[in-house]
Amino acid sequence: MDPVGADLPQSQVWAGVGAVGYAAPISTEGVVQPRLTVLTLGVDDLRAAVRFYRDGLGWRTDGIVGEEFEHGAVAFFDLQPGLRLALWPRRSIAHDAGLPVGPASATEMTLGHNVGSREAVDDAMARAERAGARIVKPAADTFWGGYAGYFQDPDGHLWEVVWNPAWELGP
Repeated sequence: MDPVGADLPQSQVWAGVGAVGYAAPISTEGVVQPRLTVLTLGVDDLRAAVRFYRDGLGWRTDGIVGEEFEHGAVAFFDLQPGLRLALWPRRSIAHDAGLPVGPASATEMTLGHNVGSREAVDDAMARAERAGARIVKPAADTFWGGYAGYFQDPDGHLWEVVWNPAWELGP
């Protein structure tokens, strides 16, 4: 088995194996860093989607911006330092990417919302349902020792609300 990073340029310097089992580079020359800064969800009705996340879930946003541009209307929500959720109409994403609008599919990816307890899972699921989410799988014990449930937002995006006893959550 080849060591992690064996295929990287010889100039790459490694700091060692990190807590999750991968080598962390000191130098970033020639490497695409594993970092997400924006998660963009395609939506059919931008105003309704903003209401769900802002009014229903209580997430903070400055509202819809970019309406003065064709295909520019978007809303951003700060999730944590360095990470934002963007809501952007599906048609605008398709236009920007040069792709046809395709059918939505809830099983293409899931969004995970980790919380600190079983009770927090139940609370988040209940709030999402009151906001208009569809509960796909009620919260229950998992095969791996956690507790989780799934809901779909009004555009069909699949969210998992999960408590994992092996993970410590930051502030």
